[in-house]
Amino acid sequence: MKNIINLNQNNLAKIANRIACPKYNRSDIKTGIVHVGIGGFHRAHEAFYTDQLLHDESVKDWGICGVALLDFDTKIYNTLKEQDGLYTLIVKELDGSFTKRVIGSIVDYLFAPENPSKVIEKMASPDVKIITLTITEGGYNYNEATKAFDFDNPLIQHDLEHPQAPKTIFGYLTEALKLRQERGLKGITIQSCDNIQGNGHMAKNMLLSYVKKAAPELVSWIENNVSFPNSMVDRITPATSPTDISNLVETSGIEDAWPVVCEPFKQWVIEDDFIAGRPAWEKVGAQFVEDVVPFEKMKLSLLNAGHSVLGILGDLMGYATIDESVHNNEIKKFLTNYMNIEVTPTLAGLEGVNLDEYKQSLLQRFGNIYIKDQIDRICSESSAKFPIFILPTVHKQLEKNGSVEFASFVVAAWAIYSLGKNENGKPLLIKDAMKAILNEKAILAKENPEAFLEIASIFGKLKDSKIFVNAYTKAYTNIVKYGVEKCVIAINNKVDK
Repeated sequence: MKNIINLNQNNLAKIANRIACPKYNRSDIKTGIVHVGIGGFHRAHEAFYTDQLLHDESVKDWGICGVALLDFDTKIYNTLKEQDGLYTLIVKELDGSFTKRVIGSIVDYLFAPENPSKVIEKMASPDVKIITLTITEGGYNYNEATKAFDFDNPLIQHDLEHPQAPKTIFGYLTEALKLRQERGLKGITIQSCDNIQGNGHMAKNMLLSYVKKAAPELVSWIENNVSFPNSMVDRITPATSPTDISNLVETSGIEDAWPVVCEPFKQWVIEDDFIAGRPAWEKVGAQFVEDVVPFEKMKLSLLNAGHSVLGILGDLMGYATIDESVHNNEIKKFLTNYMNIEVTPTLAGLEGVNLDEYKQSLLQRFGNIYIKDQIDRICSESSAKFPIFILPTVHKQLEKNGSVEFASFVVAAWAIYSLGKNENGKPLLIKDAMKAILNEKAILAKENPEAFLEIASIFGKLKDSKIFVNAYTKAYTNIVKYGVEKCVIAINNKVDK
């Protein structure tokens, strides 16, 4: 083993003798972007693109200030603070090799619960032109049943009552935008990087819903001075494991408390709607388009939905990682049939995209045995994911009288999954803000399968569709009676006939 070097700015020159490091002078970089949600995906995606741009183009105005928004984010904040914002990105190639580089684009970092006013001031800084978000699908506070902002959320009520000490992104953005208005500053772009179709529209609509109640005088200023481009983001980024950390030490002699691992594939498609300027991300592989919606829909309903299919079915069958699940030939066949029969007919407007090649590439990416994407990560917060990834396909298929057999089967499997045990009787690790209600309805579903569909914030009025309910109930009964794998084989055989 090489002499071990701790990752920080002072040791960067020594580390550069071992793996690729930033060659730009980080002390010269000004913060032009505030990013909220500095988890693994952001650091494998936007921060990676920005690091490459800082390196290749010698720009100095687009450094990132990473904001840890939640108490839960204490560890990542402390890690970045101790490592001067530096971390190692480990790309796990398909041939099993690792490509490693130190990313330096996060030049500042703040812990919101510790000092809310400092975060608000940073967002209101005249140097900051863009605020980007990875706050997860559930972070937008959208109620699927009412199709509106959820003002019953206790954290939202707190922000309305204590605007100077907010706890949600909406409280922070509102206070920062008020300061920008009061100080006569130019506009700013708020860019969502979350897996939501029309994520820019969602960010705008939810923020304006909040502002109309919290600071109604600010609404017209936002409409005239803030842009919300939609974007599609893609890079599989599993949770970092202790093995990833120890392997970095053993192979490179670098002590990094929280490296990020990811697949080689990356994609970023963005609407070019930046009111105060933007980085030239297109020079490092991003794609700027007039309409991102078709690309978003393709990715959400194929890749993200595919992940959920593999996760729910695989977890019930006892698999631990996504690659294990997709290497079960029957599950792989089920997913392929789902993508071809139910998803593909709902997609249109994908000029220049070969859908067959894209779907084939997804199966290859899911099967990367070196990524080892944990199924419990993929299944986490499924209550926020199903309404975005899977149910839009269901609604489109119902509109055109198409098949919903595969999607209804996955929903039925999720109902059984929500009981908390796999088919071998072992406990499932379920991480979901709605875990209690999911479990409550799952227990009721044992007697009446339709009970699970009564969670209106997830399913809306889907329980009123006899076609879907019949398919779902049949799937539920069959899974309970025969198990996931036998049912999957039976469905696949029907397609083959």
